[in-house]
Amino acid sequence: MKFSRTILVTGGSGFIGSHLVCSLVDKHPDWRILNLDNLDYCCSSRSLESVEDRENYTFIRGDVCNSRLVNHIFNTEPVDAIFHLAAKTHVESSFQSPSSFHHVNVDGTKVLLGAAYRARHQPRRFIYVSTDEVYGASTDQVFDESSPMRPSNPYSATKAAAEFLVTSYWDKFKFPVIITRSNNIYGPRQYTEKVIPRFLSLLQMDKKCTIQGTLPISRHFLFVDDAIKAFLLLLEKGTVGEIYNVGTTCEIPIVQLARELVKMNVPDSEVTDWLEFVPDRPLVDLRYPIRCEKLLQLGWKAQVSWAEGIRQTVKWYQDNPDFWSDTRNAVCPCCVAPPPPPPPPLWPIRMRL
Repeated sequence: MKFSRTILVTGGSGFIGSHLVCSLVDKHPDWRILNLDNLDYCCSSRSLESVEDRENYTFIRGDVCNSRLVNHIFNTEPVDAIFHLAAKTHVESSFQSPSSFHHVNVDGTKVLLGAAYRARHQPRRFIYVSTDEVYGASTDQVFDESSPMRPSNPYSATKAAAEFLVTSYWDKFKFPVIITRSNNIYGPRQYTEKVIPRFLSLLQMDKKCTIQGTLPISRHFLFVDDAIKAFLLLLEKGTVGEIYNVGTTCEIPIVQLARELVKMNVPDSEVTDWLEFVPDRPLVDLRYPIRCEKLLQLGWKAQVSWAEGIRQTVKWYQDNPDFWSDTRNAVCPCCVAPPPPPPPPLWPIRMRL
C-alpha cells in the first residue's frame, strides 16, 4: 500500500505518545505511522495492542539517542512530520540523576534534529512536545508564550535546554519546528508515578493517599484526548517557528484531588482518614498557570470537562487493575527508591460521579 504521509512519533509507547499514535493510526489509514520507543519502565507495549496489527503502523524499538539508528530511519523512510515526545519526565528522579535526564532530553533531541535536518526527504514539521514547567512557578502571573523560561528542577531545565536546540534550527536553517508547552496531561494508561494514577493505585491497595508537604500545591489538569487534538491541529495549522501553550482553566489543589478520589470509595465522614501528609520533595512549585490564546485562535479548546475526564480515568484503572503488572519489577534507573507499580486491587473502585 502506498501511503500519502509518513509520521514519526518518538516515545509513542508512553502515556501521551500511545494516545497520539492510536489517534493517528485510526484517523489516517492512508498515513504510515512509525513509533520509535525503547520501552522504558514507564511504557507498555500493551498501550498499542489496538493498532499493533494495523497495516499503517510500524514499531521500531530503539533509543532516540542512538544516532546510528535515528540516521538510518531518516535515510530509509520518507518522514514528513515528527512528533518528538520521547523524554524522561519524573521530577523527583531528575534530582537523583540529572545527567540521565540531560542525555535523553537534550542529547536525544540533538540527535533527532540533526538526522531530520540532514534527511534527503525533508520533513515539513518537527513538533517538539515540551511542558509548562519551563516557565517555573507563579502565584499570580499567568504565563504566555513570550514569558521567560525559569525552570526550577533538572527535568524542566533539560526541557528548556532542548527547546533552545529546537529553536536554533529554526533561527539558523528555517527548519520547520513547532514547540508546545502543555499543562499536566492525565487520562487512561498513565504510569503510576504521576499523581492521579498514584492516588488511584494507593486506594486500590487499600492504602491512604500520600500528599507531599502542606503547601497549597495545585495543578492544571488537561485530559489526554484534548491534548492530542491540539497536537494534531498544530500539525495542520500551526505556524512554523512558533510556540503554543496547551492549557486548561481546570486547576485542582492536590489535597482536593485526593479528597475527590477518596470520596468515590468511602463516606464523606471518613475522607480525612484516607489522607496522609508526608515530607515534601525538594523545591516543589506551587502552580503553573498559562494562557493559550494563540492555540484558541486556531480553533482549539478543551472539550472534556474535569468531571467527565476523571470519570473516564477512574473507570479505566478500575477495569484494568493488572495493566502495569508486567513492569512490576521494572525500576527507573534514575531512582534510588522508586515507587513500585501496584498489585491487583484488593477492592474495586466504586465511582459516585
